[in-house]
Amino acid sequence: MKVQLIDICHARSGDKGDAANVGLIAREEKFYPVIKQYVTRAAVKKHFKGICLGPVDRFELPNLWALNFLLHNTLGGGGTVSLKHDAQGKTLAAALLRMEIDVPAALMKKKKAK
Repeated sequence: MKVQLIDICHARSGDKGDAANVGLIAREEKFYPVIKQYVTRAAVKKHFKGICLGPVDRFELPNLWALNFLLHNTLGGGGTVSLKHDAQGKTLAAALLRMEIDVPAALMKKKKAK
């Protein structure tokens, strides 16, 4: 089933000069293999088409159930020189959480309370 990343992840973003840094953290361990499979460098680059003008690097942090992305040439030169409204990339985490991916329906079933 299609779900937005916000349903299965948390995220945080910021700036590293002209590169935006976006950390994506699975809410539960069972979701980490899914985001690892579907939230690829190419998928993130496509999601930020027109915003990320350079390459995308991805770093895996399995012990944290997380992926970290560096989106190069994204902030118009960085916080002190950019004319962009979000020169520090603070809203990019929220934007990434709107990405839709396929998740097995069985993983999305909630446990019934006793």
